[in-house]
Amino acid sequence: MGIAVQTLDSVYGRSAAGVKARLEHSDLSGWRVQAEAETDDDGCVKEWHDRAFARGLYRIVFDSDRYFVSLGLSAAYPEISVMFRMQEDGGPHEIQIRLQLLLSPHAYSTYFGSHG
Repeated sequence: MGIAVQTLDSVYGRSAAGVKARLEHSDLSGWRVQAEAETDDDGCVKEWHDRAFARGLYRIVFDSDRYFVSLGLSAAYPEISVMFRMQEDGGPHEIQIRLQLLLSPHAYSTYFGSHG
């Protein structure tokens, strides 16, 4: 089960390139970093598409502060954390989790779905 991530900038109406993202998995002792990446020119994290992730509780932490500072803006939310649950075990090509983040300096919205 892979993860497709895309970030969109609602201020400029384009993909949000260069947003650092950290994928974490929850276990009995807390949150553990599984992977780190940065969105590409399309606002996507492609490194996580073909990885297999176990079922459980995950979160992706986006560094929105660094992104907006690079644009000369100040962000109300220095980090945006999106928590979700992987319901099924499986390989990366069986089902893919799709997470989209629409961000602006003072608001954000997420979409979560899956396709297979």
